[in-house]
Amino acid sequence: MTTKKRVGLVGATGIAGQQFIAALEGHPWFTLARVAASERSAGKTLKDALTDGAGALRWYADGQLPAAAAGLTLEPAEELGTDDLSLVFSAVESGPATKLEPLYAQRLPVISAASAFRDAPDVPLILPQVNPAHLDLVRVQQRNRKTRGFILPIPNCTTTGLAVALKPLADRFGVRQVAMTSMQAVSGAGRSPGVAALDVIDNLVPFVPNEEEKVARETGKILGRLAAESIAPHPLRVSCTCTRVGVLDGHTEAVFASLERPAQLSELREALASYANAEAGGLPSAPRQWIEVHDDPYRPQPRLDREAGGGMTTSVGRLRLDPTFENGVKFVVLSHNTKMGAARGAILLAELCVSKGLIG
Repeated sequence: MTTKKRVGLVGATGIAGQQFIAALEGHPWFTLARVAASERSAGKTLKDALTDGAGALRWYADGQLPAAAAGLTLEPAEELGTDDLSLVFSAVESGPATKLEPLYAQRLPVISAASAFRDAPDVPLILPQVNPAHLDLVRVQQRNRKTRGFILPIPNCTTTGLAVALKPLADRFGVRQVAMTSMQAVSGAGRSPGVAALDVIDNLVPFVPNEEEKVARETGKILGRLAAESIAPHPLRVSCTCTRVGVLDGHTEAVFASLERPAQLSELREALASYANAEAGGLPSAPRQWIEVHDDPYRPQPRLDREAGGGMTTSVGRLRLDPTFENGVKFVVLSHNTKMGAARGAILLAELCVSKGLIG
């Protein structure tokens, strides 16, 4: 690709927006050309908007604020100029996304980290390494909504690791039901209430609002099949308990699954470790390996394994047969919630759209 595609970012000053800025720095296909935020920040440069009254830069993503992004002037979100853009990345909360994303999608593709449209029948929920064929639903969405563009949200970050780990098992052996307990990093909550230092240090918070329902719905949709004008969800049943723990990045999940067909431990390991997806494998953000299987019973651990594959590889460990389930298996999954589960995962999805000719 000789000329980089110009992209816009709405919600640029927030935690999620900063992750997009960091991940887009030096990208071989995309260059950040326009940024937007609330009326309060509009008209300021990104650097000025992130600098508080004491002169401190409120930059929370990896590395330093990229110089090229720092000088961009923030536009009002509802007035973002799109004539010179190829797509828009959305890093706003679900409320504003409900209004803004259809506005942009009138003429441009929108790749979103928000949950506003994840459950819409004509909106696929895509992990490029799991269900790229669901992209065909985009044409249905454009026809239904009479738009030139489209909206593609990424899944909930807790769903991501679970769906990636279940995909090879579902393909090879079938999956009937899943029980999962998550131990989620505090970064998944941004800077919202309930995860302040005094809440989470020396503690475990046993409830993440709306998370369990999202995981159950989204896993079935991702692993489902493309029907005529919607996704027919996978019939597996998902039960989960989602908790917050004192870990900075990386969602860990203890998973118990009942398979359709019996499998030996060696077969399960091989299915996970060899999992590949030709359609997503050559993309710039794709890791060398989608799933890394650990034989060490003390792995995966967030501090040791969350950066595997640049934060894009899902780590699986403690793989065991479980006689309490019919054809039962149990394992531990670790996925980087702010990389594969957020901005870098959204950029990977945009790369897939480019490779499929959906973003010109």
